[in-house]
Amino acid sequence: MKLKIHKVDKDLPTPKYSHAGDAGMDIYAVEQGVLTPGEYRLFSTGIKVAIPEGHEIQIRPRSGLALKHGISIVNAPGTIDFGYRGMIGVVLINLGKETFEVKRGDRIAQMVLKRVEQAEVIEVEELDDTTRGEGGYGSTGK
Repeated sequence: MKLKIHKVDKDLPTPKYSHAGDAGMDIYAVEQGVLTPGEYRLFSTGIKVAIPEGHEIQIRPRSGLALKHGISIVNAPGTIDFGYRGMIGVVLINLGKETFEVKRGDRIAQMVLKRVEQAEVIEVEELDDTTRGEGGYGSTGK
């Protein structure tokens, strides 16, 4: 499958997979900024994407940033619908204990192309029974 990417900022690398078989492509920060503990902010990636119909792009945190610095994405995973053609941004949050600096060109997130199916919604009076039933959070553990 081909994914058309328009780089508004030509100086940054084109999103790419780091290794054969990877699910996510690294995307980069256009701007720099500082996140204090608990702070979140939108960072532009400098790219626009033509997502194929029947697909979405999910924006996911980078595990290295999460483990080493407590940096995540507020709405992880973020969803970009196929019809959107604007600039992709990433809302980073600092869940760590120290101030974190984002530098221009840093890999700040991953984007994953996923197939999407839409459901036909049918309103019903009751749902069928299952062995789990209405058992919710923590219902299968001790």
